[in-house]
Parts: sequence; structure tokens; C-alpha cells
Amino acid sequence: MTASVVDAMAPGDWPWVAAIYAEGLEAGTFETEVPPWDAWDEGHLPSPRLVARRGDGVCGWAALSPISRRAVYRGVAEDSVYVATTARGAGVGRALLTELVRLADEAGIWTIQAGCFPENTASIGLHESCGFRVVGTRERIGRREGVWRDVVLLERRSPSVS
Repeated sequence: MTASVVDAMAPGDWPWVAAIYAEGLEAGTFETEVPPWDAWDEGHLPSPRLVARRGDGVCGWAALSPISRRAVYRGVAEDSVYVATTARGAGVGRALLTELVRLADEAGIWTIQAGCFPENTASIGLHESCGFRVVGTRERIGRREGVWRDVVLLERRSPSVS
């Protein structure tokens, strides 16, 4: 399998990003459909937004969303990391999350949080291997298709942002 290269997401990457997002909807999100570009764009920080490129295509993406509009939380964000089914298990998620963390530190983000369904052990393990710790389980925090779901909450505190 050809190695991937992580770089900044460009506007032309959206069709790839949306397709990968659609593949990942069952794996660990409360979302049931891919939002249109404008809604996705508005809900994510302008930077960092990353893609993993392989050949002429995109095989994964990662971005940060603000957790609040309040100024006191300006340095706290939630991550999203999605990898195409054909690229899973090849280190794409680790490459994306490692670079996302590095760029978040540079941008002054002091806490990155992630929420994973408990059965998404691959994502939980990925986050733990990139310096995140499990904070706890938020029980029955939301519904997906009418079913209450728990979410494992993870966070990474930056050692360099104070």
C-alpha cells in the first residue's frame, strides 16, 4: 500500500472528505448524514484542517471544532478523525492525529477532547496512543436513531500551551 502524505485540506478536497465522512457515520458519531459543505465549514475551526493524500485521492481527514463560542473556552476544541475504509489499519489515523495535535499546540489550543462510542475501540486506542487520556464515560448523553448512547470522553492537555 502506498504511503499517505498529510497536508492542509483544500476546498477541492470536500467531495473526498464527504465520502469518507459518509463511510464513518456508522462507526462512531451521532450524525446520520453528511452535512453540506457550508454547515461543515461553519462548524469547524479554519485551521488546522488536514487530509491524508494517497495517489490522486484523499484517504482520511481530521479537523477541530470549537466546543463553545465563549471566549474562556477559545483554547478547547473537539477533534474529528476519519479514515477511508480502504486505508484503515495503515497508520493514516495516527499520522493525521499526530499532525493535528502538533498544529493545535502551535495554534494555542490547550485542550483537545474527543468523544467515542464505547465499541469504537480503534479510535479510543488511537487517541490514547497520541497522548489522550480517558476522562470517563458520559452515560446516555445523546440519542442516535432513538437509542440512548454512551460516549467515552477523552482529552489531551497541551504540555506547551499555558
